[in-house]
Amino acid sequence: MNIKLRNRIFNIKNQPDFLETVLEIFHYQYNKNTVYKDYINSLRKKPEEVNTLESIPFLPVEFFRNHQIISGNQPVVMIFESSGTTGVTPGKHFVTDISLYEESFLSAFRLFYGAPEEYLIAALLPSYTEREGSSLVYMADHLIKKSLNSYSGFYRSNFSDLIDTIETAKKSNKKTLLLGVSFALLDLAENQSPDLSGVTVMETGGMKGRRKEITRQEMHAILKDKFNVPSIHSEYGMAELLSQAYSKGDGIFYCPPWMKILIRDPQDPLSVITEPGRTGGINIIDLANINSCSFIATSDLGKLHEDGGFEILGRFDNSDIRGCNLLAE
Repeated sequence: MNIKLRNRIFNIKNQPDFLETVLEIFHYQYNKNTVYKDYINSLRKKPEEVNTLESIPFLPVEFFRNHQIISGNQPVVMIFESSGTTGVTPGKHFVTDISLYEESFLSAFRLFYGAPEEYLIAALLPSYTEREGSSLVYMADHLIKKSLNSYSGFYRSNFSDLIDTIETAKKSNKKTLLLGVSFALLDLAENQSPDLSGVTVMETGGMKGRRKEITRQEMHAILKDKFNVPSIHSEYGMAELLSQAYSKGDGIFYCPPWMKILIRDPQDPLSVITEPGRTGGINIIDLANINSCSFIATSDLGKLHEDGGFEILGRFDNSDIRGCNLLAE
């Protein structure tokens, strides 16, 4: 991969710069990614006709279940798997340069939250040794190590130690991030109801297979009340991506500069809805995913806001619900 192009990905300054980089990566992936090229050709789309974001063909995320989606000829160094429900073939992301993922999630974290070294980071997730194929756990593991705090770590369901650690951090005015899957945070809230005022609480997924389904708004209302915090933060990512979007409250997410959300028409999956406020399928541009596919049509439903933020409103009925919480099994 061109080093100059890689550097451009994480130094995008404005929309023209983004579009120029997008189009360069699109043509690179068309020429270097056999699956993506075959998909575009099957649509009878000519690459020279692609000159806007709206004209880019987005690869359905389901392709990751049965195909090796790689751009270029570098060897695979790691495989991330989606945490799907039982009996469903998981999506597999064949990663050829793990440093791209590390640069992406560290740069995004610094952009939204500052240096991880400033935090005590506690995760209600399994440790990396338990779930080596989880991109979320991989990210949490690296952020924990970057925090340089001896109390940072994976607490899983060890609530008493977690609460003691957070209390100690609060007394020393140490910034604290509690990161966890939704069902684990709800278990902590309902069983312990600790006062987490001053703590950044971030949830990372739904509750399929572990609890009765509730809306994000209902879940956040419970967590805010039980934890005594003004807002619940959220992370939006998936195994097939190398970038994440973050919400600091109200379920409204924002992307780093090298990532962008487009909304496709649910009645015409090859058409993009340009006006904000309308519900449709979520298409993701993730330029950090240069060695895989940077243009993915997800199974999530959502809508864009005027300021570029977006909401996740659910899933298509015929899609498998992502079982993020199966991580903790």
